[in-house]
Amino acid sequence: MDKKRRDILRSFALAPLLLSSNSLVSNSLFTNHILETKTTAKVKFSVNAYTFNEQLRSGEMNFYDMMEFASNLGLDAVDLTGYYFSTYPNIPEDKTLFQLKKKALELGLNITWTGVRNSFLTPNKTKRTKDIELIKNWLEVSSKLGASIMRVFPGFGKHKGATRDEVKDWMVADFKECAKYAEKKGVLLGMQHHNEFLYKADEVIDILKRVNSEWFGLILDVGSVRRGNPYEEIATLAPYANYWFLKELVYTNGVPEQVNMEKIAPILKANNYKGYISFESLTKGDPKEIVTRMFTDFKNAYGNI
Repeated sequence: MDKKRRDILRSFALAPLLLSSNSLVSNSLFTNHILETKTTAKVKFSVNAYTFNEQLRSGEMNFYDMMEFASNLGLDAVDLTGYYFSTYPNIPEDKTLFQLKKKALELGLNITWTGVRNSFLTPNKTKRTKDIELIKNWLEVSSKLGASIMRVFPGFGKHKGATRDEVKDWMVADFKECAKYAEKKGVLLGMQHHNEFLYKADEVIDILKRVNSEWFGLILDVGSVRRGNPYEEIATLAPYANYWFLKELVYTNGVPEQVNMEKIAPILKANNYKGYISFESLTKGDPKEIVTRMFTDFKNAYGNI
């Protein structure tokens, strides 16, 4: 055996050891953007189904129409939120999922995620267990669609009879159970802080750290930090973000104002974010025009840095 061939084989033999050594550096996905890297940041773009809430619920649009819009605009992906499937909360047939997957392929799109409407605020363990099962079922859907992330919420509603700390304790336990299942399915479970229980950046980060799973991450929603200076809160959350939601409004001490992409873009650049940015429109008007404008404004701001 010549020396060159021996060297090649030796490099293959050492590869698992090198990977094992690297894994010791970071055991959490949300530290990826904190570590220094020489890789140039590369962002891709998606649109969230809730943008077309009225159109999807009325039948004016369906997921295929949404995909056509995304492709024509030059986006890279779509977010297919679970509750716009006609079977929800039950999972769709494989045939339905695979047709969507095929359509995305034909249009050059990825399906980046699904999402459900769960709540881990309630003291009622039976209801929380039901939502854990909902999440597990839709992780199956995400895996079949080839989606890399599935959105969940901390929760909504009241937690009468329990303190905030008690809620956080069982919330962490519930997320840990879901994250273990997410690992089995190869889908990252992404928590979208939704201005319903976790209001400040430090609270969000505390939950992430306590769950402490490679398969539990953060969907940074710029429209759901509504106490204090939104751009400061966004900058605090940015190092932990696995996915970004850009909306047309941010809130300064609860008061809505138009998002300033020239303030958002530098935060992404500073954290060398590499991943998807999804646009979501919640205000009145033509959602296609709003998303198109947000997409253009962000690209201009990002490209000028």
